[in-house]
Amino acid sequence: MSDRNPQTAPDPLILDRVLDHEASHPQRVFLTQPIGGGQVVDYTWGQVLDQSRRMAAHLQSRGFARGARIAILSKNCAHFFMAELAIWLGGYTTVAIFPTESAETVRFVLEHSEASLLFVGKLDTWPQQRAGVPAGLPCIAFPLAPNTEFDTWDAITARTAPLQGRPARAADELAMLIYTSGSTGQPKGVMTSFGAISRAAEGIASDVRKRVGEGVEGRMLSYLPLAHSFERSWVEAASLWDGHSRIFFAESLDTFLQDLQRARPTLFVSVPRLWLKFQQGVFAKMPPAKLDKLLGIPIIGRLVARKVLKGLGLDAVKQAGSGSAPLPPELIRWYRRLGLKLFEGYGMTEDNSYSHSSNEQASEPGYVGVPMPGVQVKLSPEGEILIKSPAQCSGYFKQPELTAASFTEDGFFRTGDRGERRADGMLKITGRTKELFKTAKGKYVAPAPIENRLNAHAMVELSLVSGVGQAEAYALVVLAEALRPRLGDAALRADVQREMEQLLAGVNRELADYERLRMIVVVREPWSIENGMLTPTMKIRRARIEAAVEPQLDGWYASSASVVWG
Repeated sequence: MSDRNPQTAPDPLILDRVLDHEASHPQRVFLTQPIGGGQVVDYTWGQVLDQSRRMAAHLQSRGFARGARIAILSKNCAHFFMAELAIWLGGYTTVAIFPTESAETVRFVLEHSEASLLFVGKLDTWPQQRAGVPAGLPCIAFPLAPNTEFDTWDAITARTAPLQGRPARAADELAMLIYTSGSTGQPKGVMTSFGAISRAAEGIASDVRKRVGEGVEGRMLSYLPLAHSFERSWVEAASLWDGHSRIFFAESLDTFLQDLQRARPTLFVSVPRLWLKFQQGVFAKMPPAKLDKLLGIPIIGRLVARKVLKGLGLDAVKQAGSGSAPLPPELIRWYRRLGLKLFEGYGMTEDNSYSHSSNEQASEPGYVGVPMPGVQVKLSPEGEILIKSPAQCSGYFKQPELTAASFTEDGFFRTGDRGERRADGMLKITGRTKELFKTAKGKYVAPAPIENRLNAHAMVELSLVSGVGQAEAYALVVLAEALRPRLGDAALRADVQREMEQLLAGVNRELADYERLRMIVVVREPWSIENGMLTPTMKIRRARIEAAVEPQLDGWYASSASVVWG
């Protein structure tokens, strides 16, 4: 972090950096937005700030009080960045809503945050979400929004003169409310100050620049939800701070590979489920055993590895990262064998995803790295990870009791994660405190490490381990996407059955007696964001899944089968 003396020179804030970039290199391309049919629009720093200043002036003309909450409901796009900057320049606070949320959650966030206005952008399910927007709430449509009756971004910026000067925000003013994705209940509004997001942006940008290299254009594809802290900090905020990165956006799921190949990112961050899906896509074209054999042949192995990475659009990546949930160590090793420098990190909304990161000097599969500059960490007597980050949040909006309960007396955040630390600072996550469950044997089982072992299998996309009060735990398994449509083939189904039996036996050999699984249940309907079993960041909604299968548990346990087709 910075070694500036705060008594002589205050640390710069993210908006200061943005305005510096506008002044020093207005012609540099910053954002590249696909608009359909293979066409893109580039926006320079000067154009981005011109648009944002015009919208900021419009927001001010509406008479909103300083600090008023302005919401954004949109998939990732260039105008998300511009709207956030407009909100900040105008003196307001951003509230971003996950673009996949239900009307019920959209309404909850808008009402709980007391939003004064809503920007509506790229969306797939707007007709359903529309019912969640309170009557009378002013709305503005982005250029790529669905057809609406709202005033449009382009019309407003065309008729509005830009805000002049260098608007400033104080370090303790709220920059954003980040509503958690609600994996354990109602979303909570995490309050992030300009000081906190600035320190996250500064630290991440410095870390990324060291990895990518000075003088190298940083290219990133923004596709994970910007409403989530991981993407907001590591892609948006870091690029706003750095000023030398170019951000590309994905057009759709169908064009994702083309979008990746257009961007040819030098830095690529993703979440475990997508890293698994990428691997399974490779395996669908080449069986794992054949690929493994080819990779072991000198010279040919390097050529094959490069071809695989090029096919994924990752051949220019200098550094790849994974966050949001644990990544199976075997998967990290597989990517590194291809030559991809994949490093795992650890952070949360409450510290703006600025906590731990692996790097060339501190990296071991199964560990999430060492504390990032300025971060303090310790373990409670119960093994809970406690973090104090310079990017730490100010608490939870309208929930002072929860805020008080979430921090220790000396200011460390109670993460809810259990972990182990080595003498060199390397941190291993061993599970969530709230996810631990007791079987009838009376001992606690941590599901995450067992799920990691299951997820490492090429046929498995996702898994969940549970068994509260049962004689033994069980595992639910979602098969890889390429397999699911072909399960009517008796030979393939027999192969899957055999593989799952071997997987169960192999995993159980590595577990203590009280942790061992009674069975693997193959799930028929895959978990998705749409059916409510995954959060918008693709984490499993454990309680919902457990509740959904509870009526079938007795029948599964009564069966003598080690692999059950659910």
